Formats: sequence, C-alpha cells, structure tokens
Amino acid sequence: MLGHLTKAAGYGLLGGAEYLLGSIRGRGRGHEQRRAEVVLAFLLRMGPIYIKIGQIAATRSDLLPESWVQTLRVLQDQAPHMTVDQTRRAVERELGAALEATFVSFDPVPIASASVAQVHVAELSDGRKVAVKLVKDAVPEQLEQSLSALATLVRLVHLAVPPVRNLNLPKRFEELARLLRPQADMTHEADRQQRIYANFRAHPFVKVPAVVPELVTQRMLVMEFMDGIPGKHADTVPFPRARLAQRLQDVIYTMLYMHGICHGDPHPGNVMFTEAGEVVLVDYGVTVELSEDEKWGLSSFYYACSRKEWEIATDRFTRHFVIAGAPLHQRRPAYDAQMIEILRHHFDLSTNRWSTVAFFNDVNAVLRQYDSRYTTNFTKVELVFLSGEGFATQIDPDIDIWSNARNFTDRYSPYVSAEVAQRFEAEFTLQMPTSLGLRDRARSSLVAPTHIDRYFFPSGFPVFVKEAAGGSIKDFDGNEYIDLSGGYGPHLLGYAHPAITSAITAGVDRGLVNGIGHVAEIELAELLVDAFPAADKAILCNSGTEAILFAIRICRGYRRRTAVAKFEGHYHGFADQGMVSSWFRFSGDRHHPEPVAGTLGTDPATVAGTVVLQYGDIGGLDRLRAHADELACVILEPMPTSVVALDLEFLTELRRLCTELDIPLVFDEVVSGFRAAYGGVQVLADIHPDLTCLGKVIGGGLPCGAVIGKQALIDMAKSSQDPFNDYENKVFAGGTLSGNSLTCTAGLAAVRHLGTHPEIYPMLDANTARLAEAMREAVRQRELACRINARNSMFSLNFSHREAGLYRERMAGSNFKATIALAYYMRKHQVYLPELHGFLISAAHSIEDLDQVAHAFEKSLDEMLADQLFVT
Repeated sequence: MLGHLTKAAGYGLLGGAEYLLGSIRGRGRGHEQRRAEVVLAFLLRMGPIYIKIGQIAATRSDLLPESWVQTLRVLQDQAPHMTVDQTRRAVERELGAALEATFVSFDPVPIASASVAQVHVAELSDGRKVAVKLVKDAVPEQLEQSLSALATLVRLVHLAVPPVRNLNLPKRFEELARLLRPQADMTHEADRQQRIYANFRAHPFVKVPAVVPELVTQRMLVMEFMDGIPGKHADTVPFPRARLAQRLQDVIYTMLYMHGICHGDPHPGNVMFTEAGEVVLVDYGVTVELSEDEKWGLSSFYYACSRKEWEIATDRFTRHFVIAGAPLHQRRPAYDAQMIEILRHHFDLSTNRWSTVAFFNDVNAVLRQYDSRYTTNFTKVELVFLSGEGFATQIDPDIDIWSNARNFTDRYSPYVSAEVAQRFEAEFTLQMPTSLGLRDRARSSLVAPTHIDRYFFPSGFPVFVKEAAGGSIKDFDGNEYIDLSGGYGPHLLGYAHPAITSAITAGVDRGLVNGIGHVAEIELAELLVDAFPAADKAILCNSGTEAILFAIRICRGYRRRTAVAKFEGHYHGFADQGMVSSWFRFSGDRHHPEPVAGTLGTDPATVAGTVVLQYGDIGGLDRLRAHADELACVILEPMPTSVVALDLEFLTELRRLCTELDIPLVFDEVVSGFRAAYGGVQVLADIHPDLTCLGKVIGGGLPCGAVIGKQALIDMAKSSQDPFNDYENKVFAGGTLSGNSLTCTAGLAAVRHLGTHPEIYPMLDANTARLAEAMREAVRQRELACRINARNSMFSLNFSHREAGLYRERMAGSNFKATIALAYYMRKHQVYLPELHGFLISAAHSIEDLDQVAHAFEKSLDEMLADQLFVT
C-alpha cells in the first residue's frame, strides 16, 4: 500500500485521491477493515497533505467499501490534536497576552481537529460565543516538507515516465501547492471567509460564520460560533434527505458559477446542518477562485450540454479549460469527435448514473492522447466537484446529480423547462390565440429585437396590442393587462393622455414639418434648458442612442481625445460605445474591469478605447486620474435603472474629480429624465453634469432625444460660418427628422403637463413605495431570495440572495430563468411585465391597479414554487 500511495502522490493531491480510489476497486472484502486501518495510520503518519487525500477518499461511498469510508472519516474532524498545555501556549503566543485577558472561557479540548488546524469553543468578554481555529504546532513546517518532497517526486516521475510527461505534472503540482500553502495562514483564510460571508449574508438557507477581525493572526482565527449537526451525521437531520443533498449541490454551484469564489474542500468535516436544513459552511483554508472569463466558460459549457449541443460544448470546454498541445491542433476533427462522444455519453445517455470521477477520467484520457491537459484552475474546480458530489451522494444515494445541475445551469437560460413551456403554450393558446398567431406570422418577415426577438431575453409569448389607454393595454382577444413596461419609459403619464393626444391631433392637422424651422422645436429646447439648472443650450435628435452618440462626439471634439470612461452595467443605447460592458459578460478584476464588447459586430477599437469603472467604487475613480490625458469624457447613468440605486457620495466625488481634471461629465438620463423628478436625478441629487442626454418622456411617446448642457460644449455643433474652421474645430450633428414638428409638439405637451402638475411626482413616489412593500412582503412570506429595489416609479426585480452591490455581483447572483418565467406567470393574471430585470409604473396607475399587480405577483410566486423554479 505504501508503494501505491507514493505513486499516487506523483499525481498531486487530486490525482492521489483518484489513484487511491482506483487501487482499491476489485479487491476482496475479507481484509477491508484491516487495510483501511493500515491506510489511515499511514496517512496520519505522513502529515497534512496525505490526510487531505484521505478526506477526499472518505466522501466516495459510491466507490469505496463502507468500512473504508467509515474508517477514513475520522480524518475529517478527528485527526490528532495538540495537548492542553500546547494549546494554551499556542493561543497565548498569538494573543501576546494571557488567555484570560481575551476569553471569559476557553475549552482546551477541541471540538474538531483536521489536517492543519483544530477548533475550540470559547466565550469573549462581551458574551459572544466564538470558535477559535488554531493551526497546530509544526504543521506549517510539515506542510512545506511534504510539498517539497512531493515536488521532488513529481519531477522524478515527470522525467522518468514518458507516458505521463504530457501531463506537465510539475506545473500542475506547483499550482496545487500554491492552493494548499495558505491553509496554514489564518489571515488568508479570514479574508476568504469574509468574502464568502458577504456573498451569502442574506441567503435563505446558507450560513457562514462571521469573522472577528481583531482576533485574527497568522496562526489563529476567531469567528462566530455556529452550532449544527456535523456533516458526517447528515442522516440525523430532520429534513428531507433529497432536498438536503440538493441544497448542498446548489450551494457549491452557486459559489462556482455565480460568486466566482468557492469553498474548495466541501467534505463532511467542513459542513454542518441545522435542524431546519440550513447549510453551515466552515473552514476556508482551501478556496477556488474563478475569473469572470472562467465563470462565463463554465456556465456556457454546461448550458450547451444541457441543450445537447455537443459541438458547441466541446468548443467552449476546449477554449476555456484546455491547454492544447500541438497534436490537438493538428488532429482537431478527431479530437472533437472523441469529446462529443464523451459528452453525449455522460450528459445524455448516462445521466441517471452521473459520476464526476468517471467524466473527468474519460476527458483526461482523451486529453492525454493529444498531449493536452486541463488548465490549472479547472483542476481545482474538479476537486470541488469531486468532494461535493461524494458528500451529496452520501446524503442521498439516489440523488440525480445531473438533473440538479441542469436545473442550476438553466438559471442562465431565458427558457423555462419543457414541461412548463408546454403548459404556457396551452394556456396562452386559450387566453390569447391571436397574439400567438401574430407571433408565428412575424417569424417569416420580421425580426423585432425590442419585444419579440429581444437580445438575451426573447419573448416566447408576446402580447400584440390593439388598444392602449391610461395604465393598461388590450390585446386582439379582448384581454386587458395592467401595463408595467410603459414602452420602456416614454409613457410616464400613461397611454393616450388627453393633453398629448390633443396636441398630436392638432400637430397632424397643421402638417408635419422637418428640416425646416418651426416654433415647437424652440419652445421644447427652452423648456428643457429651463428644467436643468446647469444647462445653457440643447440639441434635438431622434432617440436616446442618438443623444449619446452626439454627446460623445461633442466631447471628443472639445477635448481632442478619443477614449471614453463608462461604468459596468450601464447601457447607453445600441451603438458600439454605449454597449461596452453593459450586459452580462464581464472581464477583469472587480475593481479593475476590462472592457468587453456588448455584441458581435462591435468595432474592436471602440472597445479598446473604453475605460470601464464600477458605479459606487470610489477607490476605483483613481483610474480617471491615470487616464486623464486620454479621456474625452465620463458617461454614466446617475441612478442606474437596471438596479435602481442612487449613490450620492460616489456621484459627489465623481463630479469633483471630473472638475479637477477638466473632463466633461455626461449624465445619461434617457430613462430617468423627467421620470425620477422634473429635471431628473441630477435635480434630486443636486449634482450637475456638463452634458445630459435625454429621450423617452420628452417625446410624449414619439421618437425623441436631446443633448443639453454647457454652451461651450453644445456650441461645438454650431457652425462658425467658416467652412474651413467648421471642419477643423466643429463636430457634425444631423438627422432628417431631428426636432420634427410632431415630436416636439407631443414633447411640449408632456413636459408642460408635468411642469404644471408637480403633485404627480409625490404621488408616483408614494405608489412606488406601496407596490414595492407589497411585493417584498410576498417574498418574505414565502422565504424566497428576491431583491426588489424601487424608487421614483422605477423598479428592479432580481431573484437573488445577494444585495445590490457592484453590478457584476448583482447579475452573477441572478436567476434569469425565474425572472423570465415571472413575466409569463404575471401575464396569465392580466399584468404585462416585460421579460427584463426592471419595470415601471405610470401616473395613470390607480391604487386598485397596484393592488391587482401585488395580488398577481403573489399568485405567480405560488405557481412558480409549485413548478419548482426555486431550490428551497
């Protein structure tokens, strides 16, 4: 057995565990217990690394004899520990004082002891019960000695065994050693634990102990004490076994796919359960971190597998997680064919017998044929899957690993399950057959990217409107829906408002004028400039996208610079610049985002010329100083409509810095202008930009846009009456229908009505608060993870346990499938909710309308729970 384990060590930690498992298969059962005890003694004698191998092996009850599993389980929390005297000396060494100076009580006998550290129960002077994690004496030295010895062995294997040379074992072991060394550093572990604690702070069934930061040293970590049933006794938890196992799997997948930082060692010794079925995660000595690109790769790969798109899945897996050798490039078709067969076998034909070990072994075999290997980080992911699957299988031997995984990866899908989709199709065929018929008819002649074929969020069951009035729309089958889309913003006063309708009718009678002067465009410009204290002049155009294009061009001309700073998650229209890093694809560190194209077809130079920042990250604004000589402007939504959050401290610092650096600050108030307040968010915040981009409300429901701001900037688009000077020193701003008479007439009616009826805004604010609280109460009663942010008639709804922080973190916790499905459930109950992350109310909505919306929301949540759209 010593020979076997030494050979196993040559494959690194994960390979050692897999070799240990493989070496046992097929053995006779007569001496299993004795062999298990010999292995246990050997692992304990060899130290922390080998104990870790045994911990992983102890989760594989599906592969190891039961006597082996039971024997090796002691390694998870019952490894040898220090004596009472050693423990006291170690604690006082870390405190730099007597133990009693910090702790009212301290139990010198540990409640758990694993490969690196032991855990004690104590009480602080303020009465808090805490757990004290203490690195065992000599463990850091033993860890280094073991890693050094194994590194030498790995190098020898690499040199002496040609068949395994293509695995580049020294490199893989080096990365694993980098993963394991921090286990003996409690400051490193405390940092990871605090990050994961923040991610799960509001989760309905996950608990992470809070760290006591002032009592963290390199060899000691003090944290909140959490009681629970140890993972090895999961069979005693008075909670359904299947749901408990599913919860554990869901937690692991949430960390990997969504958070990007994951507990790296989820064996039974590091997990507890409460009687209510909550999952308590402890011990963060090993964590796995995935970059945004790796998270995208992992999600896109498994999503393709769930759709049985094997060629796409093979390509995504290879691009993101394989370091390809020359043979793979030379024989790519053969490689693809083999990988497709493996994926089809594991993700389709054998899903009811899913095994992570078998899947990774089969993939490894193919990679070796082509002198290729996993990326190092995917090896770490493999370790997490291996431990997590083994533990979940112990809890529920009948668990369907792949079915649960598919339910999770479907969160990134805009599609509900086939069963639910079929039910929707049947129900909507009865409720709105004409709309479905028009949907099918449109497929042959129309691509409607704003409402049917929407990017990322296509509508499977669109409503076709016959009439719209007030706060409601009516389809061709006579169904009337309370409308929460408002045309994505223009209809703040509701549909067919009398003031706007009469103005448009009179405007049509007078004849439609464009490209020739008329009074309405002057009057609208005057009204807009008057509404915004920092504005001197206006330029009219046809949409919010055009307004953004004009504003950026003006700033580039004014500053004679080309780069643009924008914020992650802020959408500024469909032009290339406006979409950079605006959707759900992110890259780079959270505090140092890298620009990402918003869509295929984007000019790469536009992406490269964008500096991406994070809204709310004051420290990150220092990058503006570093890029000041390159920037034409900074553009952002002062209150991002996708999350409905307003950070006054951040906006104040941004304004101060842009003034200091003489960089024009541009507010995109296309949605919020005249909706959040008369004059927009900048009036609410009393923070004023150099340019403001407007649209939506200012057109009264007709296409409209405007740029307003300081005269020096706006006049960049004004002719100097010297054509040579214009070409050298002015920017072009055109548009055949810009400032046309009908749009200006409608816009004047809308803005004038808002200006003469200031009571509209307090009413909208009160109605917003009323509906938001009703919806939050519905969520609370059902104990669902759902975030509802709302203010000034704007709502952001997100099925996630994470609080609104950085945009990428909010999106990374989102259950997109549930959001899409909610729109359809609400549609069944006569409420039109767009299949997006946000919705709007209007001044035309009555209290009765809002109560009906709240009631429809409650019924929809109950139906979604019944259809198992949430892990509970």
